[in-house]
Amino acid sequence: MTPRTTTSSPAAAPSVRSPDPTTLSSGTPGATPSALLPLPSLADQAERLIALGVHDLAGLSGREVRHAVGRLAASVPDGGLLAVHPRLAAPSVLAPLLRLGDKEGFVVVDMDDVDRFEPLEGLELPEEALYVVTDVERGDDMANWSPDEALPEIVRRGRTPLVLSEGIHWALQAPDVVARNHCFMTIGSRLRKDKGRLDSRTPAVWISNGTGRDGKERRGAPKVGWCWAGNRHTWLGFASGAHRVGTEGR
Repeated sequence: MTPRTTTSSPAAAPSVRSPDPTTLSSGTPGATPSALLPLPSLADQAERLIALGVHDLAGLSGREVRHAVGRLAASVPDGGLLAVHPRLAAPSVLAPLLRLGDKEGFVVVDMDDVDRFEPLEGLELPEEALYVVTDVERGDDMANWSPDEALPEIVRRGRTPLVLSEGIHWALQAPDVVARNHCFMTIGSRLRKDKGRLDSRTPAVWISNGTGRDGKERRGAPKVGWCWAGNRHTWLGFASGAHRVGTEGR
């Protein structure tokens, strides 16, 4: 079966005027984001996930992972991000696998509902167990934009915001993508409350300062947390990709 591409964009993007980028800082003053290393090949990413035990968490065998990736690699452009569907490997079980130095990743204590965050309306993930997100970017140029401002701009560019599980996969494969003063939000994931209203929290991956309830022992650890949809942060970009490509079956 030929791999298929998911091209849909969020249908419910907030109608918010994008800010003039010339009036906003693109990051922490004096800090310049370093060039990100290219992602490993899909085959190497598969081996990385297997070494971390992600296949076991997802109920897949190593053989199933390698077979699916072999089919994807035949027609997906180089540089794509391999992801396991969040229904099989939820953010709460992926986050502890993150590492920066000897520090283990974690989910903030006031986000115990992290696995209830789902793709935005109109943002479709391939149904297969494994799929690829092509041309991932951290969105540094939109640092100091709010999520409500950034989403319409991502859609205008013909791109799709990453969901949280995809962002964690990216950091598992390329830890340098989570850098001091240059981290990212994954605004493709949102929580729907009663009557379909969106919760105001938007997920992000950044580095803990070891303050508050994080605990001093977690200073420098990769962290899954959240920010308000209307707030701006100079050190958070908006991760996005071009397309999602899946291949039927495991």
